[in-house]
Amino acid sequence: MTGKIAEIYRKIERTGRTEVFIHLRPREEVEADYASAIAGPLAGLVLAVKDNVDVAGLPTTAACPGYSHVPDADAPVVAALKAAGAVVIGKTNLDQFATGLVGTRSPYGAVRDAHRPEYISGGSSSGSAVAVALGFADIAIGTDTAGSGRVPAGLQGIIGIKPTLGVVPTTGVVPACASYDCVTVFAADLPTAQTAMAVMATAEPHRDWPADLRLAAPPVPRVAVPDQVPELDAAWQAALTEAIRRAQAAGFEIVPIDMTAFFAAADLLYNGALVAERWDAVGEFVDGAGPDAGLDPTVSAIISAAGRHSAADLLRDRRRVEQLREEAFAALSGCDALLVPTAPAHPRIADVAVDPVGVNARMGRFTNFCNLFDMCAIAVPAGTVSDGAQFGITMLAPAFHDAVVADLAARFLAEPATASWPEQAGTAVTELAVFGAHLRGQPLEHQLTSRGARWAGPVATAPRYRLFALDTEPRKPGLVRVDDGGAAIVGERWVLSPAALGAFLAELPAPMMLGRVELSDGRWVTGFGCDHAAPSHGRDITEYGGWLAAQADSPV
Repeated sequence: MTGKIAEIYRKIERTGRTEVFIHLRPREEVEADYASAIAGPLAGLVLAVKDNVDVAGLPTTAACPGYSHVPDADAPVVAALKAAGAVVIGKTNLDQFATGLVGTRSPYGAVRDAHRPEYISGGSSSGSAVAVALGFADIAIGTDTAGSGRVPAGLQGIIGIKPTLGVVPTTGVVPACASYDCVTVFAADLPTAQTAMAVMATAEPHRDWPADLRLAAPPVPRVAVPDQVPELDAAWQAALTEAIRRAQAAGFEIVPIDMTAFFAAADLLYNGALVAERWDAVGEFVDGAGPDAGLDPTVSAIISAAGRHSAADLLRDRRRVEQLREEAFAALSGCDALLVPTAPAHPRIADVAVDPVGVNARMGRFTNFCNLFDMCAIAVPAGTVSDGAQFGITMLAPAFHDAVVADLAARFLAEPATASWPEQAGTAVTELAVFGAHLRGQPLEHQLTSRGARWAGPVATAPRYRLFALDTEPRKPGLVRVDDGGAAIVGERWVLSPAALGAFLAELPAPMMLGRVELSDGRWVTGFGCDHAAPSHGRDITEYGGWLAAQADSPV
């Protein structure tokens, strides 16, 4: 049973990638935990944890030796993952105090790219992303303030999910900029990443989901893209063009938009007073630390300088962020999501050494604005660039549209549609069985999809129903439960939020009604029926077994 763990440790030794982990647990301990792990949705998965997130009994350093302390308790997200069956292998390297997007700002060594070691891994969640990319872990915790849970995912060719602010708790996480920090997850594939994120989203305390949560994108989603991307060289521009073509092939309607407001906010994150939160987090430690603390000079300079901003400066820049958010969302109006390249380039480690601040700033071009605007995002692989770099895109949407971007990511990757991670996390949803004009491709399907309903597959009723063609506009059938002489009627199952169902019910015209419908598997769900008097004015089409079959035989 522990052969998997032994193989991982052999792989770590064979590759010589000692910079990935700051603290790697002894193999025997991990094997013992793996053998005794409880059954759960993450059973059999190995977890790496970014070393600014607490794991009981292991040092939390935030990549600063002088800051090291050993917590008594797991961060809630770690506890949730362990309770779901995941086994911690160790704590991963990062840009010190999560200050950077390059993965080189650590006294424990620069974390190298998994595929091309002379290139950067991306940061700040560098070790976590590379641990997944190299197969040292199945899932890994990262954090994201300016793109730290997305940039390394893009450069390593893996999945990175950044949730809406607050829906996953940051308790037990060393803050970077507390107002904008998120806990993220990395995995090699989308289903695994979604399962892990769903588990983390059950941890307390967390921000509540709204009652009108959208569970899927519409059938033909409108996806915005930057109208101009001069930041990309010709090879990266070609990779983006191919990714957009792939999105169109997946059914996306592409809408070029002006990104000026997004980029202006991105510049504010480090070139304004918002960075003062970094000093609030660890500034006193940094300013008082001695030469043996192991401070990275670039990081300590950024954090110390951040303490010079006044409260008035911070308030001014927060107002400016809100103004830019309004402008950006106006540009995004009518679109379901925004598609951008996750990173604009893949620098060499030597490039960062020459210009540590400039290269880092460039890496956040398409990520810095996200948390400032309270957006959610998923970074997904999108092929390679002609020079051999991994190329990735990120789908972004406003707060609480996490299921929408998850749905779009699945469509882009041509993966089967399933319940997204917010739904898996236990958000309130309702099942609705439909049998006529609300079936996929039928005239009233939009009444469901416009409210964020998710198609969940075909169903059939118990053999206790009859179906009648009603004289309505548009034409639709009525389902009636009978004591005898009934049949099984085929339909579809949709999943939607309680608020969406309530709004839907309020608009339902006579003689239609919603009630409990018995399915062939014995379950009762909310479904369409009609007034028992209505069938007397319609034609019995039960023999066809469903509305689509009746229409195929002869329009009704």
